Amino acid sequence: MKTVQQLYAEAKAVITEVPARDVHERMARGEPTVLIDIREQNEVNLGYPEGAILIGRGILEREVESRVPRDAHVVLICANGNRSALAARVLGEMGYADVSSLSGGFREWIEIGGAVAD
Repeated sequence: MKTVQQLYAEAKAVITEVPARDVHERMARGEPTVLIDIREQNEVNLGYPEGAILIGRGILEREVESRVPRDAHVVLICANGNRSALAARVLGEMGYADVSSLSGGFREWIEIGGAVAD
């Protein structure tokens, strides 16, 4: 058996993590980026990154194929970077080749002054 911390560590060992500032700058330059907020609805109700697609973690695998092309540059965001690491690993297994996890999550997005929608 594994703990959730072990699962996070294993996922982070095989996925790419990116800091919020890099994602923010990439989006500001107009580089194609699909930012997917995978937090739960109660978290999203407090605000979410402007321009993000909202797909809760519980339905990500079912919904992502119909909403995001497999060749897109995908960045997943959660509250602090753990759930998005797990999700990035799964999307990689689903054939998404350019997927990463926002390392510090929504907290880091706020800290760098990223735009937030209600």
